[in-house]
Amino acid sequence: MTMEKINATSESYFVLLGFSNWPHFEVALFVVILMFYLMTLIGNLFIIILSHLDSHLHTPMYFFLSNLSFLDLCYTSSIIPQFLVNLWGPEKTISYAGCMTQLYFSLALGSTECVLLVVMSYDRYVAVCRPLHYTVLMHPRFCHLLALASWVSGFTTSSLHSSFTFWVPLCGNRQVKHFLCEVPALLLLSCVDTHANELTLLVTSSIFVLIPLILILSSYGAITRAVLRMQSTTGLQKVFRTCGSHLMVVSLFFIPAMCIYLQPPSGNSQDQGKFIALFYTVVTPSLNPLIYTLRNKDVRGAVKRLMMLQ
Repeated sequence: MTMEKINATSESYFVLLGFSNWPHFEVALFVVILMFYLMTLIGNLFIIILSHLDSHLHTPMYFFLSNLSFLDLCYTSSIIPQFLVNLWGPEKTISYAGCMTQLYFSLALGSTECVLLVVMSYDRYVAVCRPLHYTVLMHPRFCHLLALASWVSGFTTSSLHSSFTFWVPLCGNRQVKHFLCEVPALLLLSCVDTHANELTLLVTSSIFVLIPLILILSSYGAITRAVLRMQSTTGLQKVFRTCGSHLMVVSLFFIPAMCIYLQPPSGNSQDQGKFIALFYTVVTPSLNPLIYTLRNKDVRGAVKRLMMLQ
């Protein structure tokens, strides 16, 4: 079925063109993405289950890490299955309701992750800079409130921002030059002036990308100063391992997000935008579990204890 025929049959569908310009590339891409998706599922489920089963990991750090793992599972599952279906078959369609649902949840979960990464950096700041007050400041109830605030802020922002995108008239344009329903790609379909939408996107992106990034860097600036005053080599190594992992995750998440959302949709090369989106929707969520668990003595100890109970 041709793209034109799909476009003409029903206006309740979008056509996600994705990488259809490179049909031979799509076969290899299907295999690679499926592998990354399985890695994401296995790695993040491993962290969630292990953190729940082992009492030694019932700490604020692993509580927030479990939230991040669950968030990554939801985020990838809202995008990748549909993408795999479109890569496998000739019809690269998604229903209007499916597109808007994907848009809503990808925005909500992406915004939630921005806030959650700030919360995780605050946890590391308190652990390093206020160690004697850590158990008081990071009380379990307070940790649950911080996590709840991250999720509520993300979903609230998505509700507001998605509604602006839903009302943009598309005037029959249904071919999305992307592999997912993303705000910049949908705004390019509009036949009216979208400067107000682009300004809204820029403002909300600045609030949920730039401000969290500044807060995270401020936390790690304070952590660096505290670490430089430490005398213990063992303490230094532990801090660098834990904080280094978090900073790597922050870099993998925020750098692509800034490339996509902190410039007008028309300023993005469409192919470049697709490959950047491919990185932060497929690669980053699969790497997070590896980054946090690689060379992590707490996780290795938890696995050993779990195996001894079998």
